Amino acid sequence: MKFNKNRLNQPWAAYTFAACCAVLLFVFLSHINLLGIGLSKLYSFIRPVFIGLIIAYILNPLAKVICSGISRLGRKVQAPSGKDTEALRIYNLRLQRRARNRWRISVALTIVLVVVFIVILLVALIPQIVTSVGTLISNVGSYVKTINTLLENLDSMASKAKLDIGSITTFLQGALDQVGTLLTKNSGGIVDTVTGIGSGIFNGIISFIISIYFLLDKTRLLAGCRRLARLLIAEKRYPAIASFWKRCNHIMIRYIASDILDGLFVGCANAVFMIIAGMPYIPLISVVVGVTNLAPTFGPIVGAVIGAFILVLANPWQALWFLIFTLILQTIDGYVVKPKLFGDTLGVPSIWILISIIVFGRMWGVAGILLAIPIAAITDFIYHDYIVQKLESRKKKRAAAAGDGAEN
Repeated sequence: MKFNKNRLNQPWAAYTFAACCAVLLFVFLSHINLLGIGLSKLYSFIRPVFIGLIIAYILNPLAKVICSGISRLGRKVQAPSGKDTEALRIYNLRLQRRARNRWRISVALTIVLVVVFIVILLVALIPQIVTSVGTLISNVGSYVKTINTLLENLDSMASKAKLDIGSITTFLQGALDQVGTLLTKNSGGIVDTVTGIGSGIFNGIISFIISIYFLLDKTRLLAGCRRLARLLIAEKRYPAIASFWKRCNHIMIRYIASDILDGLFVGCANAVFMIIAGMPYIPLISVVVGVTNLAPTFGPIVGAVIGAFILVLANPWQALWFLIFTLILQTIDGYVVKPKLFGDTLGVPSIWILISIIVFGRMWGVAGILLAIPIAAITDFIYHDYIVQKLESRKKKRAAAAGDGAEN
């Protein structure tokens, strides 16, 4: 049957097309959950590759620093004199070969440093953390009894002073009893969770190996991406787009490196204070404080609450001193350390950071919270350097055109 093109000009054709589009949109929206299931299935297959790409992206700056150090220490190749084409070709080949060898050595040294750091961290911290968790769970009953006795003494002291805090102490005693019951009943599950963190080691090793290949083939992969971008993007717009992505990369890398260093500083400072104060559970609380500090705004609060809760079971006064020190440490970290580390990557209004944490945290969970600040910084510079400037230039052109029209 031959299709008649003249039917498209009929009045009912447009209405029929609109109705079909509406039906298709309704079917798509009613089955959008299938799209989410399909994407999750796809992500489950490519997850090791995606994680490997992220690991390579994080390790790339360290490899670049090592490579620049090796290039400064290496012996320079003498450039050929004159305009001998063959000598220049051989000279360029030698430079390329030396650059590839330097990069391979840099990647190898980076992997060795990371592996040694992870091994030292696991050997030094994991056994102590497991021991601390086991000790906490085994002693939680006596801790709860001690705090209940303290609350009863406070209640009796308040009653002598003609103050009624019975409802408060009753509520706290009930909450502590529930916590103790939950920890006692689920102690096996908690210990299994802590000791079974390495259940995903196989996928982690695969991702780490993939990241090594990404790093080794970095030059070739980037060259292919640049070539594809030049084919897809107009030649006049390519420099601006390349500069945009370069600045985004600078913000992201600087934020990740600064955030990791800041977390190490906070965790180590917390450990030193707890050692001096003679507090228990030093590895467990210091790791919790350092890791939660990676999350902006709410992370330090969560770390302080968890650390104080663990300490209040053992000694309430130590928990109070811990909270005071955490407040001082976070003040120093927020006003001295972070401005030095982050520099211009934190030049974003606080309200935008808070909105980014809420929005991206709901969208991507913990990863969204961790990336809230760099995404907010990138959005901020896009707004000021591109959108605002473009609107201002357009307004100036309109004003100039209006002025020329008035003169004519």
